[in-house]
Amino acid sequence: MNQFYSKHSNSLNGVVEVPGDKSISQRILILGSLAIGTTKIKGISYSEDANNLIKNLKLLGVKIIKQKTSAIVRGVGIGGLSPTTKKLYMGNSGTATRLMLGALCNQDFEVKFVGDKSLSNRNMYELIKPLRQMGVKINCKNNKLPITIKGFNETIPIIYDQKIPSAQIKSAILIASLNSPGLTTIIENTPTRNHTEILLRKIGAKIQIKRFKKKKIIKITGQKELKAKNISIAGDPSAASIIGSAVLITPESEIKIMKVNINKTRTTFFNILKKMNAKINISNKKRISNEQVGDITFKSSNLKGVHLGKETVANMIDEIPIFSVLAAFAKGNSSFSGGNELRNKESDRIKSLYEGLTTCKIKVKKKNDGLQITGNKKVNITRDVKIKTYCDHRIAMAFLVMGLASKKKIIIDNVNCIKTSFPNFVTIMKDIGANFSKKN
Repeated sequence: MNQFYSKHSNSLNGVVEVPGDKSISQRILILGSLAIGTTKIKGISYSEDANNLIKNLKLLGVKIIKQKTSAIVRGVGIGGLSPTTKKLYMGNSGTATRLMLGALCNQDFEVKFVGDKSLSNRNMYELIKPLRQMGVKINCKNNKLPITIKGFNETIPIIYDQKIPSAQIKSAILIASLNSPGLTTIIENTPTRNHTEILLRKIGAKIQIKRFKKKKIIKITGQKELKAKNISIAGDPSAASIIGSAVLITPESEIKIMKVNINKTRTTFFNILKKMNAKINISNKKRISNEQVGDITFKSSNLKGVHLGKETVANMIDEIPIFSVLAAFAKGNSSFSGGNELRNKESDRIKSLYEGLTTCKIKVKKKNDGLQITGNKKVNITRDVKIKTYCDHRIAMAFLVMGLASKKKIIIDNVNCIKTSFPNFVTIMKDIGANFSKKN
């Protein structure tokens, strides 16, 4: 029985740290494997996604030593991965899948990718198309997993005009270009998180980034050896967003979250919270491994509704579920649009959120690319409700947070899916006072 519930909590208080950023953890595991030398990673996230990635890199000949909160990666160089007859099981991770497809473009052998039910339903066409243009052979049905890929020693440089904002697709193409005999250009019409670019520059890739109006032009020259560097990873801002949001809707609460990554491509949600009248403050700012880091304090707040456009949604794609829950408690209407990519995440998040909010008697209208939510500070749930998570970790966490301000139980059907990104979420929440329990 994986069912779990939350209900009214008196207050949430304390000083906590969240796991290292999942996006950076996965990126540096892959890039460290393609570098020459030993990469030491401090503050790594050992979520299920990262653990599955480590197993797969080991199958491909990379030596990785796991320690309590760090890892050591012995790089094999670009094109230095070893063939394997075993399938690469990617679990639930779209990030690791897309980035590893990019990495294996530079390998002259065949590999098969498989995943869990949720990942196997996600359409990979927007990545498959440019990778095929780079000369890679990809076999699959309906552009979904299982996918078999056969790369070769030198991918073809391309110019990729990215219409759909996706840091994963951008990163996969950058990694695929590392052994191209020439210049690959990515035109990013809507800028997304830039951790891959930061890491590539740090480990010696020849990469140039220019801005033209609202666009970002990224140029990378292939066949440049990557050199291992030590990397420190700060706390995951998406994880901090979940805990902080719980504080905002719980009376007499205050939490400080230490050492959170505050890269400007990851702080859009925090800026939106301020527009919603949230009491949030970032202090003790510093730079670690070329990333901005700070401590974030959240306090109970009277929220007001806001409306989000396409560019804003693209920069807080992981936070849309928890934003939607906060919108239910805000005064007035809130909405978001331009969220087509949400339909291709761990679940169809527009559908999942609409169903969940409707079950909780929240007034919500569904659009093709977003939702409109009518808020009410005192959400009145008159009976226990059960939320179908569709095995989506962010849907599960968002509705558990919602339950903290409910007199009745909000039950989620699968708590185990949270381990995908935030394995100690329940423990941290209980430690600060959250009323969480397993449903018997």
